[in-house]
Amino acid sequence: MTTIQKIGRVMIPSADQDTAIAWYRDKLGFAVTVDVPFGNGDRWVELTLPGDGTAIALAPPMGPFQPGHTTGIGFETDDARALHVDLKGKGVDVDEELMGGDGTVPLLFGFRDAEGNNLMVAQV
Repeated sequence: MTTIQKIGRVMIPSADQDTAIAWYRDKLGFAVTVDVPFGNGDRWVELTLPGDGTAIALAPPMGPFQPGHTTGIGFETDDARALHVDLKGKGVDVDEELMGGDGTVPLLFGFRDAEGNNLMVAQV
């Protein structure tokens, strides 16, 4: 029987892939792992974090899949407070307040990428 084996990539809509690449690289530390022609003049772009096999695919907008939405993507960190301060210092649009951290819900906060896509990070 064939089964799903892992999450390989998550899609984030990007109307300006070059700006998105620079943002994810410079603000979050991602590296471009795939950047190839795709479809009718589009590009297929994937980025990953060092040591993590799950990729972010910066996909051209199509239909309702447009920049500026809630992605449902949650990143992990071992120090949410320090990361919050670091991202804010880099000019990232982060939530003012951290949430959770009460023992049942991890300490977490939301932030937005250069195109307004909503992301989250939680402390593990």
